[in-house]
Amino acid sequence: MADLAKTPFVRELASSDKKIRDKATDSLALFLRSRTDLSLLELLKLWKGLFFCFYHSDRPLTQQALARNLSYTLVPTLPRATVHRFLRAFWITIGREWHSIDRLRLDKYLLLIRSYVGVGFQIFLKSGSTSTSTSTQQTNGSTKKRKREETAKSKKKRSSKSKRDTQPDSDNDSDNPPNEPWSDLQSYITLLSEGPLNPLNFNPAEPTADEKNGVIPMPHGPDGLRYHVLDVWIDELEKVLDIDSETGKPKKSVDDIPVEILLAPVEKLKREGLHKPVRIRAGETLSDERLVQWGFREGKVIEDEESEDESEEEWGGFGDD
Repeated sequence: MADLAKTPFVRELASSDKKIRDKATDSLALFLRSRTDLSLLELLKLWKGLFFCFYHSDRPLTQQALARNLSYTLVPTLPRATVHRFLRAFWITIGREWHSIDRLRLDKYLLLIRSYVGVGFQIFLKSGSTSTSTSTQQTNGSTKKRKREETAKSKKKRSSKSKRDTQPDSDNDSDNPPNEPWSDLQSYITLLSEGPLNPLNFNPAEPTADEKNGVIPMPHGPDGLRYHVLDVWIDELEKVLDIDSETGKPKKSVDDIPVEILLAPVEKLKREGLHKPVRIRAGETLSDERLVQWGFREGKVIEDEESEDESEEEWGGFGDD
């Protein structure tokens, strides 16, 4: 933490001078790509600076460029060990600072939030089931090689201490996690379910925040943030599904797309949302006609209404007899 506090770009991120901010964001990107040991608390301090860096970006083109640099340019290049913590730090920061965003600056933060929903789909859904992205793997090649060398050295030390152990100690090998399908995507969706898409605004069962001891709960909602995430959910999903222009359906088979994982938090909001407007908005998201067109959901059955209309037209009233 001491080293992070000494880095000049942390305070320069909140500068009112665009040149200084740009230089600071470039330095931050290089710093994040070279570190895999940053804690959530350290990343939260970085995101505090990034939040105000974005706060000072006033012109539309500047805002759009910065939003893209902080999301689609930066996140896919982060080390795999860092990317989930970095995303968590973003959503914690947005949840904490949401009510401090004035109406004149709200649109640009909505753009940043949309970008983070989209980049999550891009690296966890489009790039594959268990890896983040090709660029992430290339960026981390040297880091993984160093980890493998360190792991090999540690194994040699363990084998010298205990010659009777003939089986390799694979359970503690952090470079070879269980290969579960869509595990990274599931972790990202779970993260969103804990925060902006959580049905509750407050959960008394959660522990009290204690950052010094590493207890940093995710803020829930608020409703304004829920509405926006729900509004952009299908739009951002469409961007990564590789829709065929002729059929209007994803080029991949529906069986190869984790539909249940992608729609689970929205369905939960529809069932368990604390406020009725949230449940209605979640229902509208699930009723999007694109989900039916893609084969993700079945269309509504309207046969009963049609049969009632036909019966009313066919009835001719009472006879004269």
